[in-house]
Amino acid sequence: MTTVYVSHKPLVVNPLKVSQPMGATLALLGLDQSLALQHGAQGCTAFGKVFFTRHFREPIPLQTTAMDQVATVMGADHNVVEALSTVITSNHPEIVGLMTTGLSETQGTDILRTVKEFRAACPELADVTIVPISTPDTQGSLESGYARAVEAIISTMVPETRVPGFRSRHVNVLLSSMLTPGDVNALREWIEAFGLTAIMLPDLGSSLDGNLDESGYSTVSGGGVSRNEIVAMGKSAATLVVGSSLYPAADLLKERTGVKDFRFHGLMGVNACDEFIQALVDISGRQVPANIERQRLQLLDAMVDTHFVLGTARIAIATDPDPLGMLSRFLIEVGVNVVAAVASAKTESLESLLLENVTVGDLEDLEDAAREEDVHILISNSHAEQSAQRLGIPLMRVGFPQYDWYGGYSRQWIGYSGSRQALFDMANFCVGQRREITPFRSLYWEGASRSTETVGLRAALN
Repeated sequence: MTTVYVSHKPLVVNPLKVSQPMGATLALLGLDQSLALQHGAQGCTAFGKVFFTRHFREPIPLQTTAMDQVATVMGADHNVVEALSTVITSNHPEIVGLMTTGLSETQGTDILRTVKEFRAACPELADVTIVPISTPDTQGSLESGYARAVEAIISTMVPETRVPGFRSRHVNVLLSSMLTPGDVNALREWIEAFGLTAIMLPDLGSSLDGNLDESGYSTVSGGGVSRNEIVAMGKSAATLVVGSSLYPAADLLKERTGVKDFRFHGLMGVNACDEFIQALVDISGRQVPANIERQRLQLLDAMVDTHFVLGTARIAIATDPDPLGMLSRFLIEVGVNVVAAVASAKTESLESLLLENVTVGDLEDLEDAAREEDVHILISNSHAEQSAQRLGIPLMRVGFPQYDWYGGYSRQWIGYSGSRQALFDMANFCVGQRREITPFRSLYWEGASRSTETVGLRAALN
């Protein structure tokens, strides 16, 4: 069992974690015709919007209730009712995700009660689904906020039914925040290769994949899973859950619908991918397609090709618990030494990792551990770039945000192909750090410098 240490420094230096409201917003961006509404100050929302825009390089629809000093002290329920009425009548979304922030949670907002007040005040807007989400940014991280949003979506939108398997060729897929739009699309291709239709929740693959929309900027999310598909999740044949953070959401979905599920910590490496493919075989009753078998062989060949480089590599990782678990399991599987690991928040899943210890802390903790352990590569988000420069080693960017790296938001990490590319990238990082070694020259070599000692030795030999 992994030992988890929690840093108790008096202040955070170079923060690693991202707030819960941003995680909930990310989940809502994967719902079609949805709008994220943060109950807090304008600055909180503007800050998050800047990060999303820089990461995805797309305009991001995000609204705020704009709490000011008076509302913070005297109560902000009216702000919520007015904001909901305004954004719905102006933007016409099908779904509105109403999430709290640290300011509104500290003020004492009862988000469920304010939604009831809105319903009573605006009965003409009853056709719009409102998902209340409690996400104080004084707790958790992006990953936990995202998971809370998925739970709230299921609780609000999936009715209690007992008709699992009615749609025998449909599967639900609960996707962790660690999966990029590229991962989501690759996962969809795998599922469709077995003749199945996937209901992805959330579906960032069709909403934030970087496609150029001819309609231009939209005030609501375009693409993603539809409201009707979410409502019909109780009729699917099975649920596939990727990411430990979504296990509570999977429990809730199974409790409400009775649909059986298959759970996976991650989908990197031969073992994890094999288990997922076997689940698809069991659900569909079909054999593994030839192209997927070939991808597996390509990964095995890449493991052989990179073994002599990565077998001596020393790597440090700092990210959210889900990607930390997926990456560390994969790296250990291929023989890489993960000598330092830092998580953004403490979760139960950290204790089941194959690492000796994990620190819950910031990027300063990562930098200190990497320096002490003589690490070759850092794996973290773009905020770790300065640490990598001070250490003189490369940074492999993963997670959120990646504001200084083009295409990072859409990179495929999972599957046989994603794992293979990750191996190649890490091997290239290691090869790029090799320093030229001065060759040994024997004193008997004809081209050696004719120093006094050399001349004297040769004379003695003659």
